[in-house]
Amino acid sequence: MRIAVVGATGLVGTPTVSALQHGGHVVVPVTRSTGVDLSTGEGLDAALDGVDTVVDVTNTVAADPTEAESFFATATGNLLAAEERAGVRHHVVVSIVGLDRIRGNGHYHGKRRQEAMVERGPVPWTIQRATQFFELPAMVVGWTAAQGAAPIPPLLVQPVAVHDVAAVLAEVAAGPPQGRTRDLAGPEAHDFVDMARRILTARGDRTRLVPSWRDGPFGVEAAGEVLLPEPTARLGSTTFDSWLAGQ
Repeated sequence: MRIAVVGATGLVGTPTVSALQHGGHVVVPVTRSTGVDLSTGEGLDAALDGVDTVVDVTNTVAADPTEAESFFATATGNLLAAEERAGVRHHVVVSIVGLDRIRGNGHYHGKRRQEAMVERGPVPWTIQRATQFFELPAMVVGWTAAQGAAPIPPLLVQPVAVHDVAAVLAEVAAGPPQGRTRDLAGPEAHDFVDMARRILTARGDRTRLVPSWRDGPFGVEAAGEVLLPEPTARLGSTTFDSWLAGQ
């Protein structure tokens, strides 16, 4: 199959491209470096010529709800319109477990808009929701750190390895549209603060962690089991311990 990966050089895109190539597919990377601008649609028609399936793993660092919604609405609208013109038969997008239960996070706000557009769009679709990635605790520290300390939310999560997500996306992309699939999660639940502490220790980073619901990407609405997957979730095989040992 000829499969386009939108956001092919990102955290999820890179291993997804590798997984698809390993499966024998022809992969078309869709990025700014390949001449595509999702904000205007420039280059999309040429990139999607002859493509059977599109895998959308684009992302934004925008934390403001309006900015995040604008990014996902514009990119998704341009992408779906180009797919319809090109005769693409399957649109796959990665999303987030617990998306409907979190209202105060700007990124989640944007992803809800993206899902809604895909669901009522012109191209048959699959939405694959996944839990937080192992990399997220360190990312949050990077966003919030100041003067040697970093506030970090005391979340309960069941994080998943990016390459496990990539393997599932490659499998989904090679098959027929499924609509909403089962949640995808890692094999174990973890304390988010403890994960951050262990990652920083492995890196020799002395940043002091301050468990707090303030000044971070998640508010108290994310407490408890809000971010955990459904009981029937599909589980990746990579543990946090094995991932950390390889860092």
